[in-house]
Amino acid sequence: MAMFQTFVGLEIHIHLLTKTKVFCGCKSAYGDKPNTNICPVCLGYPGVLPTVNREALKMSYMVGKAMNCELSQHTLFERKNYFYPDMTKNYQITQFSDPVGVNGWYEFETGGSRKQIRIHDIHLEEDAGKMIHDGNSSLLDDNRAGTSLLEVVTEPDFSSSEEAEDFLQSFRRMVRHLGVCDGNMEEGSLRCDANISINKKGKGLGTKVEIKNLNSSRFVRKALQYEYKRQAKTIKTGGKIIQETRLWNEEKQKTRSMRTKEAAHDYRYFPEPDIPPFIPDEAFMQNVNQSMVELPLARKQRMIDAYFLTEELAGFIVEEKFRADFFETVVTDDVDAATAAKWLKGETVKQLGRRNMELSDSPLLAIRFINLMKMLADGTIHANIARQLLELILDQDEDPEILLEREGLTGSDDNAELAEIIDLVVSNNPEAAVQIQEGNTKAVGFLMGQVMKASQGSADPKAVRSLLMQKLNAK
Repeated sequence: MAMFQTFVGLEIHIHLLTKTKVFCGCKSAYGDKPNTNICPVCLGYPGVLPTVNREALKMSYMVGKAMNCELSQHTLFERKNYFYPDMTKNYQITQFSDPVGVNGWYEFETGGSRKQIRIHDIHLEEDAGKMIHDGNSSLLDDNRAGTSLLEVVTEPDFSSSEEAEDFLQSFRRMVRHLGVCDGNMEEGSLRCDANISINKKGKGLGTKVEIKNLNSSRFVRKALQYEYKRQAKTIKTGGKIIQETRLWNEEKQKTRSMRTKEAAHDYRYFPEPDIPPFIPDEAFMQNVNQSMVELPLARKQRMIDAYFLTEELAGFIVEEKFRADFFETVVTDDVDAATAAKWLKGETVKQLGRRNMELSDSPLLAIRFINLMKMLADGTIHANIARQLLELILDQDEDPEILLEREGLTGSDDNAELAEIIDLVVSNNPEAAVQIQEGNTKAVGFLMGQVMKASQGSADPKAVRSLLMQKLNAK
């Protein structure tokens, strides 16, 4: 049993998928030429007047609603004052006293069960620029400055690094389903700060240490695991934990000190004088409600109940919203849900991966997948032909019924022709045939492989096995 109790809280930042920045009309885009999407407003020049992006507010309220928050009826923007090279105006427009949402909760799956985490607040703010360090010099790209940034702050309710990792993955699925963030952690559109404190059991929270700018759920888990061990060793040897901000070094697999942690009063918050309070009216809230979608966890349970899918298959289907929508489009009276799910998870994912394609951008239209599944179900084709057709659909962007005829693929096996192939294979491999008759099952697979090779993969494996065993009078 662990000597210390762990308390973990997360601060998650997401770039909202708005076309323009949060307080100006500059384009919000990743990867553009440095310092091309900037203006006096997002750089904070004297005399400029910021205005709030209404779409960013709508998306913020959507996340607040999804996380069961008390949504603000009078939200304020304030200035958070600090100096850092990537914030040229030396303050950040954010929310502090009256954010978009407070006192929420979010349920997610972890360790084979469900757990609820309390949400302290959700607030909308602007992102800073990006520092690019090159040897002894540092460059600043302000394209990111002013981008719509939503921060979600949890209570310290996670009791392990694994729970924090599972929560972050669940949160990413949720915002992608809502369409408010692409969840790309490598590009920084979703990043996380993790706060951890440990203490002897029953003693409550310890001294908090923040691990900054973690850009993968795996890094969150590994950084928290390391920090637990570091803090436990410090306490056991009579040392004292310092409240500070640390960074995770993936190469060295350890955290390092960055700076002592500031308190709220250090930022000298005061109301943003150029932005009036936002008071959502009935039309705004109606727009928020109409934009909500079924969230992944609820959809997964419905998949299990409605389509009798396993936990694993249902989890795979709802991992991506497009995939879940695609699945529910193709499952009809003529297409079995479990079969469709298995084909999507198995052969479809494999073939898409080989071509570096996403289902959403591939030639595998829903109607083509429906027809492929129908042909498989009614015996027009067997599994091997279905696999070949799937490859051809992805390569040639054509319907399966057309490809079946054009490529001369036969859906049903000619047993006479297949029997001739089996006769030839058996005569060429007499030792394997004898082994099968003697009960050696490994030799069955060898001969089946030879038959499939001779038929160029067009034979039905079930028919091959049946005829082969009949030929050799084997069970």
